Amino acid sequence: MLRLWCLPRWLARALLMALLLAGCAMAPVQEMSDARQALLAAEEAGAQEYAGDTLANARAYLGRAEQALSAHDYERAREQAELASAAAREARELALERMQQRPRE
Repeated sequence: MLRLWCLPRWLARALLMALLLAGCAMAPVQEMSDARQALLAAEEAGAQEYAGDTLANARAYLGRAEQALSAHDYERAREQAELASAAAREARELALERMQQRPRE
């Protein structure tokens, strides 16, 4: 096992920073899952019919997130997944509002 206290301070700090930065470069698994769940919730709320454009935007963001994930561009994948989640939530809210506003049969 590597003993950090035997290393010069600058080297120990550099190793610690490298470990911390490696943690930041992890795949955005939770963000991708959140985006997919938000899309499903929007679809179940009727967003396809009542907020189609916003739902299409969410799907496009998710598609770009999946492409970035495949290319190991985790920062971009995370950003696009977060945008997908936000757009899907907006689509769900719009669908629920518009559904309540329609005339009752």
